Amino acid sequence: MTLNTYRPYISFILEPSASALSRMGLTPNNVSMLSLIFALMSGVSYYYSPDNRLYLAAALVFVILNSFTDALDGVMARQKNIQSDRGDLLDHVIDRYADTFIICGIFFAGYAHWMIGAAAITGVLITSYMGTQAQAVGVGRDYGGIMGRADRLALIIMVTAANVVYPFEIYSMQLLGWVIVVIAIMSHFTALQRFLRIWSEMEQE
Repeated sequence: MTLNTYRPYISFILEPSASALSRMGLTPNNVSMLSLIFALMSGVSYYYSPDNRLYLAAALVFVILNSFTDALDGVMARQKNIQSDRGDLLDHVIDRYADTFIICGIFFAGYAHWMIGAAAITGVLITSYMGTQAQAVGVGRDYGGIMGRADRLALIIMVTAANVVYPFEIYSMQLLGWVIVVIAIMSHFTALQRFLRIWSEMEQE
């Protein structure tokens, strides 16, 4: 189960926020682009954060804003009844770039070795690919597995906040380095979970 399943429980925040942005004249695609900008700013902030915790605090704010706006674009599209394949495509492309900016910003900054970072971003991208490939082969889009995007962002947010308070190394890495290790392992495990689910569904056809 991923945190996506709990999204209905925060609808009391998302629904009025989406309505407010619509009244301001923003479209779902505008909000999607905002989420990308926040992700880019978080990646840059992470990159410069090892020598300045203010940058790390800024990265935390930007990741939160990325997560929030990423949740809002779909709500806005549903409220306006303008859901479309083009919007879905844009949302998924932006999410992948956002994942890349955030995770690469962390390991490019030196919180984790580049090999661990490469394993993490590869796992994230393959996990996302498996989710949409399930739809491509006709068994329905798969957001399941132990670590979806919402879980990953929640973990990054919590660990970034902890790293602001405790910027010291634990067994040669700060907390943000260890979160990249966790993401590397759990993302590949999630990709395998999705693959096995798709494979099993295809066998039953």
